Amino acid sequence: MLEIADNGRTWLLTGPASGYAVHLTEDDELLHLHWGPRIALADAEALAVRPLPDYWPFESRLDGREEYPVEGGPRFVRPALSVRTDERRGTEWRFEAYEAEGDHLRLRFRDGGLAITLHYRMRQDVLERWVTLDNDGPALELLRADPATWTLPDREGWRLSQLHGRWAAESRLTGSLLTYGEKVIGSRRGHTGHQHLPWVALDTDATEERGEVYGCALGWSGSWRIAVAQLPDARVQITGGAGYDDSGLLRLEAGESYTSPVFAGLWSDGGFGGASRAWHAYQRAYVIPDADRDRPVLFNSWEATEFDISEEQQGTLARRAAAIGVELFVVDDGWFGKRVSDRAGLGDWTPNRDRFPNGLKPLADYVHALGMQFGIWVEPEMINPDSDLYRAHPDWVQFQPGRKRTEFRNQLVLNLAREDVQEYLWERLDGLLSGAPIDYVKWDFNRCFTDAGWPGEPYPQRLWVDHVRALYTLLDRLRAAHPDVAFESCSGGGGRIDFGIMSRTDQVWTSDNTDPLDRLAIQHGFSQIHPARVMAAWVTDSPNTQLNGRVSSLRFRFVSAMAGVLGVGGDLTQWTEEELAEAREWVTLYKEIRPLVQHGDLHRLRPPTGGLSAVQYVRGDEAVVLAWLQAQSYGEPVPALRLRGLDPTASYECLETGEVHRGGVLLHHGLRTGLRGDLDAAIFRLRRI
Repeated sequence: MLEIADNGRTWLLTGPASGYAVHLTEDDELLHLHWGPRIALADAEALAVRPLPDYWPFESRLDGREEYPVEGGPRFVRPALSVRTDERRGTEWRFEAYEAEGDHLRLRFRDGGLAITLHYRMRQDVLERWVTLDNDGPALELLRADPATWTLPDREGWRLSQLHGRWAAESRLTGSLLTYGEKVIGSRRGHTGHQHLPWVALDTDATEERGEVYGCALGWSGSWRIAVAQLPDARVQITGGAGYDDSGLLRLEAGESYTSPVFAGLWSDGGFGGASRAWHAYQRAYVIPDADRDRPVLFNSWEATEFDISEEQQGTLARRAAAIGVELFVVDDGWFGKRVSDRAGLGDWTPNRDRFPNGLKPLADYVHALGMQFGIWVEPEMINPDSDLYRAHPDWVQFQPGRKRTEFRNQLVLNLAREDVQEYLWERLDGLLSGAPIDYVKWDFNRCFTDAGWPGEPYPQRLWVDHVRALYTLLDRLRAAHPDVAFESCSGGGGRIDFGIMSRTDQVWTSDNTDPLDRLAIQHGFSQIHPARVMAAWVTDSPNTQLNGRVSSLRFRFVSAMAGVLGVGGDLTQWTEEELAEAREWVTLYKEIRPLVQHGDLHRLRPPTGGLSAVQYVRGDEAVVLAWLQAQSYGEPVPALRLRGLDPTASYECLETGEVHRGGVLLHHGLRTGLRGDLDAAIFRLRRI
């Protein structure tokens, strides 16, 4: 809901539980008034008349109170907007008008030929903010154009939570006390990155289920930056957007415009769990395509075969996958060009005729006849120097003239900002999806930007932004032309996970690390912001030869992967009949609990810090608990779990044990009998009676 004061200079946006208010002074200073629990418009108007404090010349009365600080004037905080022309740098804007359309508020300002519009839209309790810039004057350079600066209320003892990591160890949750100065996270790698997810949360005393939490998440799939600053007067602001540094985003000529990504904010008084559930509900309602559909159980051939594939061999795997209940069969890397290793073939998106003599259609038809959907792996933004495409167009890659072209994984990055590259990829991928009955595409991105140059381009820095915008356009175009094809975002695991890519893909590959114990911590961090509906997780072979050699039971591997979108990635031709029969039982059980896992409300009962960890999903009158016993020491008993999210006045039957529980009571006896030692796991289903 959007409310506007009679004077047209105070605006209040309200969700089911939260409110957000801003005010424009008579001097056209846009001030932040409130972000937190719901308030009335009269409360916002009362806040608006409070005078700003007076400061000595060494400080600014605007700093920490201004809604969207620009560069220039009486300000010292990090600016959200930094603009440079041939004559000057900075912004001196004047308010023009506001526009209100439903829950969408637009505040319009102008600085000479540059029109600046701040956008606000409340969806549930998530406030979306972004900025559009329209230039009708002389050319100018955008150094920064962040979508938002978020201002927190005056409190002592703010704590900062973030998700950090690296390849095969993504999305690990860490927290620390916020101190004076700035904490900056981000990526200067051209994609979202494995090192940080673009999300932060701040609290003072919140627990998993109680207390106020302020969270912010950025929807951008390229380089990005979020800065959390505690200012000299202890006030806290969060500023973030596209681009890591201030070297320049774009050059806007007369008649050109720029729309920033969305920087979303959420206030919750339900602790970290309540904040997570609010983020999840928002994404299922407004971000994830077709979020109401169940994601199928898939099999992916990579860990079974790597590059050594053939049509006959894939058919053998497909028969075994269908027999255990798999619904989607995916051929990974190695089906195209001269792709017999990672040294060749990227860019040549036609089937390898030695391996698939008649293309992909015969295998796709065979997979469909087995009752499964058919999918493939692609990496369109990359190219091998040993490829027909590179030999024909060596200028199509990112490179700096006179410098060596750096290779990672024997590949270079295509300059997707070029229109000829965009059109080539459209023609190849559209032809591929039109030429065979393909239902699913795993879209990978296996190296970062290094030599991000564009010889001959007057403003080569724009490739950092235009690459991402072209990626979005290409995915949007493919989805429109092939609406029945699902897409997965992958970047060597979890290197490209954010609201921007998630609004165009059906699920994301969480990590290349498929070890079931390691995945518990990765999935715990991932769940702080993103729902299980998009979290792809595989059951692979034991020992885990891909990463750490750890031995784990099939039971533990399945229960770990069943906390998200279940997949299987092991070599099924090497599984015993007993293992295949057990796998079939787990897949059958997953299909029964899938609506709860993929669409239910998540409660993290115990974190994966050692000993017992567990999550619970609740939907309507049903709940399911997934529990993992990582280790036991000194013969200590398995602790009980207090269930959450259930009606405390109702009774629930546990289908596994036959026990009857009151909502909110302990799950106890079943845990002790169902969990039998180190690296063990169990699932408990509960229904209201």
